[in-house]
Amino acid sequence: MLHPVQNPPVPASAPSPLPPKFYMSSQVKLALPTGRIQQNVFKLLNDAGIDIQGGPRSYRPKLSLVGYEAKILKTQNIVEMLALGRRDLGFAGADWVREKGADVVELLDTELDQVSIVLAAPKGFLDAESYQGRQLIVATEYVNIASEWVRTKGWDAKVIRSYGTTEVFPPEDADCIVDNTSSGATLRASNLDIVDTIMTSSTRIFASRHAMEDDAIRARIEDFVLVIKSVLDARHRVMIEVNVSKADLEAVASVIPCMRQPTIAQLHGDAGYVVKSVVPKSDLPTLIPIIKQRGGTDIVVSSIANVIP
Repeated sequence: MLHPVQNPPVPASAPSPLPPKFYMSSQVKLALPTGRIQQNVFKLLNDAGIDIQGGPRSYRPKLSLVGYEAKILKTQNIVEMLALGRRDLGFAGADWVREKGADVVELLDTELDQVSIVLAAPKGFLDAESYQGRQLIVATEYVNIASEWVRTKGWDAKVIRSYGTTEVFPPEDADCIVDNTSSGATLRASNLDIVDTIMTSSTRIFASRHAMEDDAIRARIEDFVLVIKSVLDARHRVMIEVNVSKADLEAVASVIPCMRQPTIAQLHGDAGYVVKSVVPKSDLPTLIPIIKQRGGTDIVVSSIANVIP
């Protein structure tokens, strides 16, 4: 099921999207990100069998996927172009969808590049009340997210836009910052403590509402998401194969988790059976000893590329 992202409405000053027919074409217009999330997105596409051709300075790479036209943009611009209907489909962080107030459709959370958007400040920072007599300065690339958070706290604060390296602003040029962090290492290196976590974010696949209103484009987008999801699911699963005698078959088959039913085939010479199943990788440490105890032998575990129910 597709779920719209719940975000503040696009500011009234934003350009109004043109009618869907202005943008619809036979090609699905895919937006790929620059920056820190690009590497994982490109690997995800490659694992899905989609080859990306183009040099390091190519912003219009060629895809081996027929019917898709790709363009590389900054994540912030991807969500804007999706909201305007200029792009049909794209990878972006949920943080920038919220920051831009972008009216888009979230199709899939890849759970890659997970970060937290946090308020961080020098050690000893308490709250706005400890700065009586002057206005706090909050530096951030997330001006809208930070401003909304400041309002909910009732702080007397001015939010200023940074353009990268936000962590260097305190203490001389800002009292605190709103920034993204995965491990907190960069903040700690700058002698900053996390005061509050505003939201969590990850790389997700979003679509334009205009594109989802076109039946043909929507169908192709859903096919794309199906393939990408199959790769993500496969990363958490493995194929397990077990040889077992006829006497122990039910005992072994009954403990092996599976998507529906395990595959069971007879071994040559009526020597028993082989049981195959796709199982969660995290189950292996407890599952393998149980299989052995119940009579399973010749256990083989192998990686898989795709899982499609």
